[in-house]
Amino acid sequence: MEVAYRPDEIAQLVNARRALGGSTATIRDIASLRQAQAGDLSFLGNQKYKAEVAATAASVVLVPLDYVGEPKPDQLFLFVENPSVALAGFCARLERLLWPRPAPGIHPSAAVAPGAQVSAEATVGPLCVVEEGAVIGAGSILHASVFVGRRARIGEYCWLQPGVVVATECIVGNRVRLQPGVIIGGDGFGYEFVQGRHEKVPQIGQVLIGDDVEIGANSTVDRARFSRTVVGEGTKIDNLVQIGHNVVIGRHCILCSQVGVSGSTTLEDYVVLAGQVGVGGHITLGQGSKAGGQAGITADVAPGAYLNGTPALPFMLERRLQILHQKLPELFKRVEKLESRPE
Repeated sequence: MEVAYRPDEIAQLVNARRALGGSTATIRDIASLRQAQAGDLSFLGNQKYKAEVAATAASVVLVPLDYVGEPKPDQLFLFVENPSVALAGFCARLERLLWPRPAPGIHPSAAVAPGAQVSAEATVGPLCVVEEGAVIGAGSILHASVFVGRRARIGEYCWLQPGVVVATECIVGNRVRLQPGVIIGGDGFGYEFVQGRHEKVPQIGQVLIGDDVEIGANSTVDRARFSRTVVGEGTKIDNLVQIGHNVVIGRHCILCSQVGVSGSTTLEDYVVLAGQVGVGGHITLGQGSKAGGQAGITADVAPGAYLNGTPALPFMLERRLQILHQKLPELFKRVEKLESRPE
């Protein structure tokens, strides 16, 4: 995407508290401190990269208010409260250019049932299907090939990318963003072993997605066996995440890529699960608890706990055990020498 901003325009857009130096360059791209060239905007979002500010070739650099250092000639430092947040605000402006809001209306190739309710302010893109009794709220955008099942409800100002499925009677709140390939309301994985066969247990519940939720590409949220599978307000789910039937996820949780949560488990508010964490069924993860990457959680977790490893243990205990594991070969050699001594 081609962009062109003057340094003074960027200063205004990021609400810079003060500036140091100056640049005549037109800003056309964003890059990391190490990779930036003249004409780029960069930022110091993590103190581990502080030393790279002095070496960066970026024309404009967003730095925290307490940063101490001098810009190069034709380089501008903009002091902001939080460089990462300031950059995010600037990128939100670019995002609107990258994905401009389409005009409201229903594309001629879309199939919208006569009994569906589509707001006059909503957009239904090419090849979408909106079944009988479905509701599409004002300002919501359905990009190409989105499927909305019977009596499903999409709230206001949602953004459904191509290939999204919101199945029968599932409910999506307001300002929800679903990335390509998200499946809301596929059958939960339920079977009973009867006379040598796996007999399917009907999955007749719903999925409820709260306001301001974001779900990444190719993630799935299974419909409940009965009642509801719930994803709470403000929760953010990464790509390739599997949420089982009757799971209840609280408010403002973070689930990173390839997390799997088994059926009937509860994640209370503000839980954070790093990549590839596996969570067993019928357990509760307490408010504010966290798990490191690839942790395997099979029992209830206390509020505020920080776990790691498989099976998951308190984080610092698991780290100490990892260190001890590395010392085991030498320990065995010492034991063998002791045992070989004559009595």
